[in-house]
Amino acid sequence: MIKDMDKPERSKSLLRFAAPQMFYPLAGRLAPWFAAAAVIFVGIGIWLGFFVAPTDAQQGEVYRVIYIHVAAAWMSMFVYLLMAFWSAVGLVMNTRLSFIMAQALAPTGAMFCFVALWTGALWGKPTWGAYWVWDARLTSQLLLLFLYLGFMALTRAIEDPRRADKAGAIIALVGAINVPIIYFSVKWWNTLHQGASVSLNKAPSMATTMLVGMLVMAIAAWAYTIAITLWRVRSLILERERHTEWVAAELNALEGKV
Repeated sequence: MIKDMDKPERSKSLLRFAAPQMFYPLAGRLAPWFAAAAVIFVGIGIWLGFFVAPTDAQQGEVYRVIYIHVAAAWMSMFVYLLMAFWSAVGLVMNTRLSFIMAQALAPTGAMFCFVALWTGALWGKPTWGAYWVWDARLTSQLLLLFLYLGFMALTRAIEDPRRADKAGAIIALVGAINVPIIYFSVKWWNTLHQGASVSLNKAPSMATTMLVGMLVMAIAAWAYTIAITLWRVRSLILERERHTEWVAAELNALEGKV
């Protein structure tokens, strides 16, 4: 009976972090840990990918771009789905922090999307003979970049935060349709882009060292995303709540430290 009573109490204690004032200090405590993890995993991933992993029998040394390209491509899709998730939560539950989370994720997702396109072009030149082709996956990935840029431009162009939140949420939810198109494009259409090297349905089509290096870089990308998003959330909270007493007290405390 006591255990059953503890569950709602735990839920209430977690829900308190939905308030920007409560989440702000938590984000400040967590961000450095994830940033440190990102640095560590990037170091391990680069060491495995560029110094330990063997040379590919067909592509030679140029294949090593996958240790950046694949992690960036994965994160560009995952981050957009996270944006759509937080946008949906914000629309349904009308929580300010949910919209802030979506907006904090957008720049990082756009960065990963750009890196995925850029490294893909560097990989495409020696393998396909061209930096760019109007391939189904490349084209849908480019569309994803435009969706990111459109989301950021729209939310910043509208002065009323509530209207900006709802407009951005609609773009995020509608644009989420493009993510499965990117992922399944190599199966649905005849494209130059190779299929997935990692799948839940079959064994990996690469050496274990290559796979481990790629997964470590993906973990590093996740840790980086969490850290930078938490720091950006803190900045957005201060911007949104700048007229409140607790923000004034926080800024005074920061000035005092300086």
